[in-house]
Amino acid sequence: MEAIRLANLKKSFAGKPALHGLSFTVERGEIFGLLGHNGAGKSTALGILLGMVFPDEGEAFVGGISVQRERPRALAKVGAIFEAPRFYEYLSGWRNLEIFTSYSALVPRKEMRDAVEFVGLTARIHDKVGTYSQGMRQRLGLAQALLPEPEVVLLDEPTNGLDPEGIAEMRALIQRLNRERGFTVLFCSHLLSEVEQLCDRVAILNKGSLIYCGHWQDLASKGARFRIEAEPWGIVGAQLNGASVVEPGVIELPAGADIADVVARLVQAGVKVRAVTPEKQTLEQLYLREVGGSKI
Repeated sequence: MEAIRLANLKKSFAGKPALHGLSFTVERGEIFGLLGHNGAGKSTALGILLGMVFPDEGEAFVGGISVQRERPRALAKVGAIFEAPRFYEYLSGWRNLEIFTSYSALVPRKEMRDAVEFVGLTARIHDKVGTYSQGMRQRLGLAQALLPEPEVVLLDEPTNGLDPEGIAEMRALIQRLNRERGFTVLFCSHLLSEVEQLCDRVAILNKGSLIYCGHWQDLASKGARFRIEAEPWGIVGAQLNGASVVEPGVIELPAGADIADVVARLVQAGVKVRAVTPEKQTLEQLYLREVGGSKI
C-alpha cells in the first residue's frame, strides 16, 4: 500500500524547468532514497510534497490524500526535516519544542519526553540551543519532526554538516524509526554511502527528470563487472565480443553474458588469464553511470 505518490509533477521557476513530469511512489513501511545532484529537483519535489511549493501541473498524495487539495488532512501524519532546522538560540531545546508544536497540535508532555529520549537529548534538552553541537541540533530537528507522532517522515539531508560519529548516530535513529515504529521514511541525501546502507529502493533525478526508480541493486544487473589479471592486456579488448573495458583491468559484461565464455575466448586467443574477480559496484558508481558522470 502506498504512503506517498507523486503524479506527473511539473514546476518551473522564472521560466526555467525544475521538474519534468516527476512520478514515483513510496510504499508504506519502507525507507526510500531520493537522489540527485544540486539542482536536480529534489528540494522542489519535497517542497511540493509538503505543500510549500505549488506545482504547475500534477499532484502529490500522502496516504491517498492530495496535498494540493487537502493539505492539512494530507500532512496531519507527516513529520519533516526540510533544509536546515532553525531554532531560537536563546531558548532551551524543550521550550523550542513547546513553541513549534503549539503551531500545529497540542502534544502531551509525555509524548514530548518520549521523542526527546528517542533522539538521545534528555540530558541536554533544558540547555539553550545556542550551546548545542550540529549533531544535537539535527537530533532536536528530528524530535520536532516526531511531534505529534507521524506515520511518514521526510528527511532532507539529515546528516548535512555532521562528523562521522554524528552520521552514524543519525543513521541508527532512522533505522530505528523504521524498524521499531514502522514509519515510512523518504530520505534525501548527497551521501550515497548512507543511502546504500539505509534504502532498498531509490529514485534518481537528473536535471528535473526521473532517470531511475527501483531497487538500487537492480542497477548492477544491467552489467556485471569483473577485474581480470591477464597478459598481454593489449589484445583483451578485441576478444570481448559485446563486453567492454571500463578501466584498465576491469571489464563489464552485458546482461545475460557469461564470464566463462569470455575467459574461454581470451585463452583461445593466447591471453594468459591469472585471475578473474567479480567486482561489486557501489551505489555511487551506479549513480554516476546513470547520470553520465555528473557531479553529485
